[in-house]
Amino acid sequence: MIKVAVIGASGYTGQELIKILLSHPDVDITVATSDALKGKTLAQAFPEFAESALLEIEGHDAVTSVDRFDSAFLCLPHTKSMAITPGLIKAGIKVFDLSADFRLKDRVIYEKWYKVEHTAPEYLENAVYGLPEINRDKIATADLVAVPGCYPTSAILALAPVIGEGWIDTGSIIVNSVSGISGAGKNADGDVALAEKEKNFFAYAAPNHRHTPEIEQALSSITGGSVTVTFIPHILPLFRGIYTTVTAKLIKPVARGAALDKFSDFYSDSSFVSVTDGYPQMKWVHGNNNVFIGAQVDERTSTLLITSTLDNLIKGASGQAVQCFNIRYGLKEGAGLGGAG
Repeated sequence: MIKVAVIGASGYTGQELIKILLSHPDVDITVATSDALKGKTLAQAFPEFAESALLEIEGHDAVTSVDRFDSAFLCLPHTKSMAITPGLIKAGIKVFDLSADFRLKDRVIYEKWYKVEHTAPEYLENAVYGLPEINRDKIATADLVAVPGCYPTSAILALAPVIGEGWIDTGSIIVNSVSGISGAGKNADGDVALAEKEKNFFAYAAPNHRHTPEIEQALSSITGGSVTVTFIPHILPLFRGIYTTVTAKLIKPVARGAALDKFSDFYSDSSFVSVTDGYPQMKWVHGNNNVFIGAQVDERTSTLLITSTLDNLIKGASGQAVQCFNIRYGLKEGAGLGGAG
């Protein structure tokens, strides 16, 4: 059994992660931390868990007890992970960070978009971007995995099969994404609070949402050039789920069947990505680690239209982290996730 720590158990991603790991055949949760839930057992903190989940939640200072775990999942707010990651790496702990602290390779870009100083920039270059469908081989040997954001996962997977094919004008990409309220976290207030979103729908943080450089970085790494996108996120009055629609101008004629074939071939070895002949539906991904992608061609306007959907708390966060963990330890990629990969 692989001993793991869940650092930051009280948030949505921490809770989902614990739920997955409790059913993982190769994992033993030996440390779970939350200053807010300190002293409670997992079953007391989360009544939906089996009463056998008797591990007591500790304060965040338990992260220093590195002899008690082999790997750490960091479910912490941005800036908090960078403070503890260096010590964990130096102690030989494999780190899977669900925050944005190590997703961007360039310190200057991180500080520009997140408006804070990066205190561990020496770890940025070697951190592996944890999108298995793109970086499976790199994840397999990584000591630090930066688990992608939920919006970027949906956008990057939608574009990865075609971004380097010379089909589209890479300067014309528009990404419209819709997310449920859980993407804002448990402490959301103001416009992202539940009371403000009931019977409501609106765009926000465009054109300067922090996930924009993350999307651009991943797509640029595939093409070897510079890719820019217009990213427009929206809030939907549902608890969970992401639906992304991407449009891009075609620079050569592409038949709809050829587009579908390209996506099917690209994801033929990806057990959690399904290409659908039509438009995917958000309800298909509720509570699972799957991604559904559809591709259409608008011949009238020479536009490629791609749609993707995923659960922001699973494939967009905790499930993806476990998928990376499985790859890193040479386990079945779907272990604990209801998949056979």
